[in-house]
Amino acid sequence: MSNICQQLHDWCAKQKKHGFPFNEKELPLNGVYLLFEKGEKRHGTDRIVRVGTHTGHHQLRSRLQQHFLMENKDRSIFRKNIGRALLKKENNSFLKTWELDLTTKEAKGKYAIDAEQQRTIEKKVTCYIQNNFTFIVIPVEEKEKRLALESKCISTVSLCEDCHSSSTWLGLHSPKQKIRESGMWQVNELYKKPLSEKELMSIFKNTP
Repeated sequence: MSNICQQLHDWCAKQKKHGFPFNEKELPLNGVYLLFEKGEKRHGTDRIVRVGTHTGHHQLRSRLQQHFLMENKDRSIFRKNIGRALLKKENNSFLKTWELDLTTKEAKGKYAIDAEQQRTIEKKVTCYIQNNFTFIVIPVEEKEKRLALESKCISTVSLCEDCHSSSTWLGLHSPKQKIRESGMWQVNELYKKPLSEKELMSIFKNTP
């Protein structure tokens, strides 16, 4: 597994990385994105710390905007997880409020939320993401293929014995055990079926 993961990281190191602010026109409309975080290194290069995609057609760019720009943690589980770790690191009691899903009007009316504090944390999350993360994109048109590739990339990295986090990784403060243990900003699709050599070669061949 470490060999496949090594090859994947070696390939990623040769691809153009996008950081904030990124030019949307340089990104495909559909694809799988791989995130890298400042200070996280493995396999002699930047370590993959998250893999994600989108379900809607032509929604890759808007999905990345939800992570990097839109200050609404209920539209981005990635933002929610970053906020969780930042709050836990500070032993901030607002973590309980941060866990609430405020997507609906009913939810907003049900809970007494400190709106100013909420905005403050959202801005901290935005600042952290914009200053610490870069990404590459693997173009994939079909939804089913995107989801399959996302899952296998996540599993490839999470199963790799070499891909553990640094001792200063923010994710170690996460209240989510799977994030702390996997070294990745996600809890789903971990430790499942990884990429095969053939599938890895297909990525290399089909990505410009």
